[in-house]
Amino acid sequence: MNEQTFKQQFGPVALVTGASSGIGKAFAEKLAALGLDLVLVARRIERLQQLADELRAKHGTQTTLCQIDLADVTAAQQILDATASLDIGLLVSNAGFGMKGEHAANDPQQMTEMLMVNCNTPMQLAHGFIPRLRQRPEHNGIKGGIIFTSSIEALIGCPYSTAYSATKAFVNNLGEGLWGELDPEGIKVLTLCPGATESEAAANQGIDPSTLRNVMPANSVVELTLANIDNGPIFISSEHYKAAFDQLLSLPRQQALMAMARSMKR
Repeated sequence: MNEQTFKQQFGPVALVTGASSGIGKAFAEKLAALGLDLVLVARRIERLQQLADELRAKHGTQTTLCQIDLADVTAAQQILDATASLDIGLLVSNAGFGMKGEHAANDPQQMTEMLMVNCNTPMQLAHGFIPRLRQRPEHNGIKGGIIFTSSIEALIGCPYSTAYSATKAFVNNLGEGLWGELDPEGIKVLTLCPGATESEAAANQGIDPSTLRNVMPANSVVELTLANIDNGPIFISSEHYKAAFDQLLSLPRQQALMAMARSMKR
């Protein structure tokens, strides 16, 4: 990846939500290495500050920290207000969380919060940043970009992960629609669908991380994503999970769903 060209097209500042761990943290680290300054958004301000200190020491990165609960209905507007004076060329809407188990056993309040974090805030952030991206000058035909972090589970309704996969299907449709609207204007939109990735997400959903197979390092997922930012609308970072879901989706839908249900229940 040509650092100077990337910085011209998607810099000088990138914004990353969910930057305190996992894929979000890896995005922050890679973008800092490419010479971009950052806006980092998450609830855990101590982790953001530690990351900001590390990136400043290693890359000289200037970082703006935003401690915001992305489940709040005003979260996107808070971010827009906090970044009004910054020239943000890349929005990485990465924050999200999931729930595993029978849908009827899910906590209603937690499902509402998941809907806000996974769907509403990314939608509203895109709505707010698109006019700003449109005002940016072009560099080799590119004005900037938006990356959404979705999931391989967005490709089919996943039994025992039903609400989560539904929220990520929303993200895929949002990203695909915006790709069709914005790519002709030189605004790149890419929706990342990772498979199992090194992060806290599995443990937070009650899954033993040691039981997961073909787990990718978060930094590998990010490097592949940024390398494919021109190749929207959807990018599946794991060759293993892409092959598995290609096979699954080639089945009749009922058969595919029953196979997924058996797999997820195990």
